[in-house]
Amino acid sequence: MSTETHKETLGFQAEVKQLLDLMIHSLYSNKEIFLRELISNASDAIDRLRFDALSDASLYEHDTDFKIRVSFDKDARTITVADNGIGMNREEAVEHLGTIAKSGTREFFQALTGDQQKDANLIGQFGVGFYSSFVVADRVTVLTRHAGLKPGHGVRWESNGQGEYSIENIEKPSRGTEVILHLREDEDELLNGYRLRSIIRKYSDHITLPIVMKSEEKDKEDEWEVVNTASALWTRSRNEISEEEYNEFYKHISHDFSDPLAYTHSRMEGTQEYTLLLYVPSQAPFDLYTREVHHGVKLYVRRVFIMDDAEKLMPRYLRFIRGVIDSNDLPLNVSREILQQNRMIDAIRSNSTKKVLSLFTDMARNSPEKYATFWQEFGRVIKEGLLEDHNNRDTLAKLLRFATSTSGSETQNVSLEEYVGRMKEGQDKIYYIVADSYAAAKDSPLLEIFKKKGIEVLLLSDPVDHLALPELREFDGKQLQSVSKGEVDLSKLEDEQEKEEQQKSADEAKDLLERLKQVLGEEVKDVRTTNRLTTSPACLVVDEYGIDPSLKRLLQSAGQQIPNDKPILEINPQHPLVVRIKGEANERLFSDWAHVLFDQSVLSSGEQLENPVTFVNRLNSLLAQL
Repeated sequence: MSTETHKETLGFQAEVKQLLDLMIHSLYSNKEIFLRELISNASDAIDRLRFDALSDASLYEHDTDFKIRVSFDKDARTITVADNGIGMNREEAVEHLGTIAKSGTREFFQALTGDQQKDANLIGQFGVGFYSSFVVADRVTVLTRHAGLKPGHGVRWESNGQGEYSIENIEKPSRGTEVILHLREDEDELLNGYRLRSIIRKYSDHITLPIVMKSEEKDKEDEWEVVNTASALWTRSRNEISEEEYNEFYKHISHDFSDPLAYTHSRMEGTQEYTLLLYVPSQAPFDLYTREVHHGVKLYVRRVFIMDDAEKLMPRYLRFIRGVIDSNDLPLNVSREILQQNRMIDAIRSNSTKKVLSLFTDMARNSPEKYATFWQEFGRVIKEGLLEDHNNRDTLAKLLRFATSTSGSETQNVSLEEYVGRMKEGQDKIYYIVADSYAAAKDSPLLEIFKKKGIEVLLLSDPVDHLALPELREFDGKQLQSVSKGEVDLSKLEDEQEKEEQQKSADEAKDLLERLKQVLGEEVKDVRTTNRLTTSPACLVVDEYGIDPSLKRLLQSAGQQIPNDKPILEINPQHPLVVRIKGEANERLFSDWAHVLFDQSVLSSGEQLENPVTFVNRLNSLLAQL
């Protein structure tokens, strides 16, 4: 019975066209990675078949001798990478080869910079290795059949990478996929057995499946020989594995083109036996902040691949970690549902998290420059751990880094241990401010007394800071306090003369406070004097249990309904403007001055005025009378 070909010519998705153009230009200087990517895809296809066959053994089709075959034909000028893995049906070929149907696509293209080296790394992170074929080939043919389908359901896919591809049904006796690269005119150096073997050993030696090529020895030309080590790298002893092997295995599982920043490799023994090999990327994935499922950690059971992105193996704030966890105790038929309620998984997750945090701690202690890179890339998500991981909060606190009022830079490089180590004598709290930007935090009037007395303040401006820092109530026995909430008590750092002067000023301002409260009415919760200001006339704060103003703005921008807490107006009784207002007998002018004082404080706190025109008119009227 003949096969119904049903041949179609289809257009690539617009993103694929853009990606192909980027890859050809960005990856040409490192073009040999095409073979690593195709072999990695073939390995994944075989892993997927072995997992699916756990519940349906007929998918094996009486062939369990898994191999990845690499061959070349000098006359036809082709290189072929073939596997006997899961394969694809027609719909899957269109989905996987003609479109980019994955989360983070929009973020990926937004992250592109035009810098070829940076964009090459992003392309690798995006995990579209198949398209790297077009870096060396001007035409690519894919022959594939999904395991379990009849031979007549084979598929032939072909494209020159110029915007269209053809797809048709073919007769394919064996399951799996063959990728045939028709090389460009200037790529003949790849049609060489020694060259291909060296690329395989350089990039893919760690692949757990045998990668085979035809022997080039005399009288053995028809024999296939294994090119790679073909053993699970993570099962080998650490002293048997070179740095280059660790790095290439990372690139295989992550599709990243850069070396990892750090890794940890451990074998756990006792009531449970499992091995973990976990990596920290050298740069943040482009989709780090998207809500969709991330790549994460691969789960193996007795070296049999079970699933990608086993999210139960790592907390969400460590979603950037890549690697492998291989258990000797979990059942081979483990599912995501089983993972949700498995005590063994909970123990693996807990220990793996501690291993990763220990890696960060070691990096911070022994490789400060490397840790600075890590914090720049992943600091914001590490802060999420303060909200999610109460058991490891003390460890996370030591990993945090901050810009401060005395560091002179927005670089976050000051630890809490360093901050505590240089606290002033008599200082019993760790002070911080959260603002919409570093500049807004640095120049906030709420810091004036701290700058005068040389007291360091942590300057926070990441969106996560609004929620994360309040979770860290203390460190090393020192309470953390926001300078924008509640009253600031620096009495232990003041001498008796300062205290007497402050009390005198406060007593003299009592009548002024009452007049201001009466005029401002419902706009404020209270009006009081403060010692925190030295050059500004007034500022706004919230009470100890109120919502931080910057958090309030963040929640409102997200459409959240926020209680209308009224602010507290604090005045500097010694400021010339406050002294001028205090002596104003004309009640209409006093009211104008009071509202200008309040509106100025609103602006300096980062808020918007409800009626800017009224503020400007009042201010102009007052200025005209000076």
